[in-house]
Amino acid sequence: MSHPNKKRLRRSMMFLNCQKPALIKDPYIYQPDSIMLDLEDAVAENQKDAARFSLYHALREIDYRGVERVVRINGLDTPHWQEDVRVCVAGGADVIRIPKCTCAADVHTVEQAVLAAEREFGREEGCTLLMAALESCYGVLNCLEICKSSDRLIGVALSGGDYTKDLQTGITGTGVELTGARQHMIIAARAAGVQCFDTVFTNLDDMEGFRRETETIHLMGFDGKSLVNPRQIPIVHEIFTPKEKDIIFAEKVVQEIDSKKAQGIGVFTVNGKMIDIAFYDGAKRTLMLAKAAGVYGGDLV
Repeated sequence: MSHPNKKRLRRSMMFLNCQKPALIKDPYIYQPDSIMLDLEDAVAENQKDAARFSLYHALREIDYRGVERVVRINGLDTPHWQEDVRVCVAGGADVIRIPKCTCAADVHTVEQAVLAAEREFGREEGCTLLMAALESCYGVLNCLEICKSSDRLIGVALSGGDYTKDLQTGITGTGVELTGARQHMIIAARAAGVQCFDTVFTNLDDMEGFRRETETIHLMGFDGKSLVNPRQIPIVHEIFTPKEKDIIFAEKVVQEIDSKKAQGIGVFTVNGKMIDIAFYDGAKRTLMLAKAAGVYGGDLV
């Protein structure tokens, strides 16, 4: 099963409360790559049905103008998740986010429910993608098996608040308490060929701290970050979008490798840097990200 949107650009994924129609009617104006329509923590226990009703009509009736629609369902330990899945599939959600995912079996359980709903509502089998939120030490340790669990899985996301509680510490703002989980998850995600997303940064009074954290996770290799406020989107997009000098260098690398390969030359220099075939995939990825972000119009991807 292969889905054309599995590898799409997901620098920013902004949480929105399904219980509040005013929040979910026009978030595309802020131009996030993805929105996260939340049926879980943001919705009171006695409002789950109302939130599902709001979600269904939003998915069916609102033109989100190319913004990916991710829905966070309730946990598998609740009585809500199965109906959540049915509403997501019936409404045409792009991705379902599985909270508190601990192992591959959790993904398989949701995958079976999604397939049944696709058949029930006459939707193309395989059209509903999945992602897994890791919120415990057990889930983080099982990251590789989760990443390899399903062809529908686009990637994994860290949920720092719950994870640090399980770790018996708290969010410090330094990132020290999250370093191990972040590194483990990005290694597992890359080994499995899926994407990896960082946790939210909730202190909206500390935009410099948010920028520093975003720069750190970008350097670590993450694909993007979960967000709680539209003000955070421009910073994430700035940091995760290739700069002009990086695009120019990547173009030269791709062109030179394509040219030299035909001549039987394996090692050469570009702008004074020694280059070989090992640089090719990274240069291609830079150009693909740049093209998806709308800052590259070339034809090398």
